[in-house]
Order: sequence, then C-alpha cells, then structure tokens
Amino acid sequence: MSLRPGFAQRLHAAWTVYVKEVRENIRDKRTVLNALITGPLLGPILFGLIFSFTLHQQLADAEKPLPVPVIGAAHAPNLIHALEAQGMVLEPAPANAAAAIRAHQAKVVLVIAPGFDAAWRKGQTAGVELYYDSARQDSNTPVRRLKKMLQGYAGLTAAQRLLVRGISPTLMRPLVAEDRDQATPQSRSALMFSILPYFFVLTVFLGGMYMAIDTTAGERERQSLEPLLVNPVGRGTILSGKLAATVSFALTSLLLSIIAFAVVGRFLPVEKLDVVLDLGPRFGAFVLLLMLPLAVLLATLQTLVSAFAKSYREAQTYLSILMLLPVIPSLLLAVVPVRAQLWMYAVPLLGQQLGIMDLVRGETLDGLQLIACLGGTSLAAVLAFLLARWLYSSERLAVSA
Repeated sequence: MSLRPGFAQRLHAAWTVYVKEVRENIRDKRTVLNALITGPLLGPILFGLIFSFTLHQQLADAEKPLPVPVIGAAHAPNLIHALEAQGMVLEPAPANAAAAIRAHQAKVVLVIAPGFDAAWRKGQTAGVELYYDSARQDSNTPVRRLKKMLQGYAGLTAAQRLLVRGISPTLMRPLVAEDRDQATPQSRSALMFSILPYFFVLTVFLGGMYMAIDTTAGERERQSLEPLLVNPVGRGTILSGKLAATVSFALTSLLLSIIAFAVVGRFLPVEKLDVVLDLGPRFGAFVLLLMLPLAVLLATLQTLVSAFAKSYREAQTYLSILMLLPVIPSLLLAVVPVRAQLWMYAVPLLGQQLGIMDLVRGETLDGLQLIACLGGTSLAAVLAFLLARWLYSSERLAVSA
C-alpha cells in the first residue's frame, strides 16, 4: 500500500479541514458579523442613503425658487423683473458681497453697478458681477441657475435689439451645433455608479479577511496549528481546506452584497435623472463569475500575509494595510480615464473593475474580454497558491507565537 494518499483521500482530508474551519468560525460572532452582516449590508445601505439624500437635495435646489441677494437692484429694474419671472426671489442686499459669501450668509450674490441702466439704454454692453464660492458644493446649482437666467435675458434682449434695427437675429448665429448623444439611459448610469466595483471587491476582502486571520495567525496564537500540521496529511491539502473555507465566506458575503444592492437599487429615484440602473439576476450572475478567481486570489494573499504574523492582532494590522490595494484601480480610472484595452482585463482588480462597469452600462462582455479577466486573475491566484503552499511547507509556520 502506497504511503502517498490518493486524490480521493486528499479531497476527503481537505473537506474535513474545510468543515472544521467553517464550524469554528460560525461560532465566532465577530467573523459572522463582519462577513455576513456588516460587510455585505453596510455598503449598500450607506450608498443608497447618501445617493438618495444628495439627489433629492440637488433636485430640490433645481426646482424651488432661487433666493438671491442683489446689490444695486434699483439700477436694473427690468432685469430684476425678468429674473423674478424665471424663479428668482429677490433677497435684501448685504453690506458687502464678498463678506456675505465668506460668512456663508448666501450661496450667490448678484451685484449691479450704478452705470448699468445708462449703458443698457444706449445699447451698450452692461455688466453684472456674481459673487460665490466655487469650493462650496451647495453653491454650484444656484450659480448655474442664475447664470442660465442671465444668459436667457441677454439673448432675448439681443434679439429684440436686432429686430428693432430690421436685422434677423439668425445672422448672429451662423453656426448651430445640435447634440446627438448616443448614450443610453443605462450607459449613463456608469457615471454615477462607478464606485460599485470597489464595493464588491471590498466586500470580498472583508468577507474572507477574518477567516484567513483566524485559520492561520489565530490558530498559531491559540497553539492549535501545530497539532493540525503534524497529521499525516500534506500541507497543501490542509492549505486547500483552509482557503476553501475563506473563499466560501468571501463569496457568501459577495452574494449577500449583490442582493442588497439589487434591493436598494429598486428604491433609488434614478428615473428622475433619466437613468436606468439594472442590477438584476443577469448582472449578479456575471459579477459572481468575474469575482470568483479574485476571491481565491485575495483569500490566498490574506493567508500569506497572516502566515507572517505571530498574533491575531498583528495579522489584522497587516491586512488593514493590504486593504488599500483594491482602491488602486478605482483611483486610477478616476484620475486617468483610459480606453479599455484587452490586456487590461487580464490584470487582477483592474479587469474586474472594467468588467463590472461594462455590465452597469448594459454592455455585454465579449468572449476574449471574459477569458482575459478570468484567465489573468486565475493565473495570479495559482501563483499565489503555490507561494502559500511553499510557505506552509516551512517548519517556521508550525512554531507558535
């Protein structure tokens, strides 16, 4: 009889380790809370609340009357009447426009110079001044609305002046550019929901992190790893069982997050922006497929990092730093927008970011893109697994803290 166990025996041993790790961690409230509740549910809930609040605030600012303090309103009564007809509400003039903006007493202040009326009557160019703080996000909508009102009044007055002189206003518009936007309501949603891939990657990372720490650094700290490693089972088999348990928790967390986003997405008022957000079963199935090799890769990296730590807390510190890794693709695409190339789909994390954004836009991944995304990340996961197996074969791993 051969001393080397067969495939079925190794599979049974890995399954035994898998069941052991899952049972132990299910009893751990901290692991269950972070992997199955906090990780997958907190992100969608916060995202939904923040998006809904911001959208309602912007829509309210765009539809309600616009209060504007005006300095020198008496110099341009016709202008004030025209602005009020478009929804502006005249507010008392502050003593100093710049000081009122700095003190947050107003979002925008309109200043009309004393010579405005005289220049206007002569048909000359008359200027006004808008005081605002572009660093304040809440001032963007009021400033944009007021500028649009002023431009509308200026265009109407220019056309009337030309007509009085017997000139067609169309002579002032020798070229007209008409928009032909080819974006669909669903493709436009990618601009607002570009953070979705990061949430999914972070969910996978958090879902498996505490399991990876407990199965390596935690067991070393409890001095239960040595008895496990001295069993007549290959170290690679033991590692496979532990990784399978970590990946199971990560994918379960991801599945719950996908379902939570799908539920939250139904309550987001995206139709007010003429946008379609489809996070249905097809979207969820493709996200799970794209994230599967990445879950294995992240679980292996977490196990590798945890193997170098001598205590649970030390491993937690190391992995907290590693958690910054998923941010890189999101920041890269936000700062340097690039056209997706086939090779980019083969880069772990970046490929998942591009693939999920294609799904959000309602586009279908072609065969080469899908193969590149799954193949590139799977290859990285295999290399990480080989490195972890080599590390597990070291006797240093069995030494307790």
